[in-house]
Amino acid sequence: MAETRHIERPSWDEYFMHLAFEVSKRSTCLRRAVGAVIVKDRRILATGYNGVPSGLRHCDETGCLRQQLNVPSGQRHEICRGLHAEQNAIIQAARYGIDIAGSSIYITTQPCVVCTKMLINAGITEVVYAEGYPDELAMEMLSETGIMVRRVEMSS
Repeated sequence: MAETRHIERPSWDEYFMHLAFEVSKRSTCLRRAVGAVIVKDRRILATGYNGVPSGLRHCDETGCLRQQLNVPSGQRHEICRGLHAEQNAIIQAARYGIDIAGSSIYITTQPCVVCTKMLINAGITEVVYAEGYPDELAMEMLSETGIMVRRVEMSS
């Protein structure tokens, strides 16, 4: 009789969150690397990381205006050259005709209020994040919806 071996597999949350952290390694943001993975029925639909729009110079070439002006985290998103990971994941899905309504999004960092509004209107039904972010309004808005919000602690 063949010997059976125990295979230790990550949970689905661990799996998708690890992938979000891997995606974040493509970030070009000087202040914070964020990754996002949109999932439905345990299948990856789209990914995104924060950075400038395609074809533009990256912040390591132009400098970060928010950093130069000492803008605190969570404020003045409109003066940033980059898009957030969640925005890029939603845009990727739209560009390739992928319906993300009813899906979950795994994000390395809690979404800001701008991304929260986009996630609500995109039909995302679950937000799973690993790290906090100083945006109380985003969390207040999510609490008014039927969107499930969970924080997943990640081990190294």
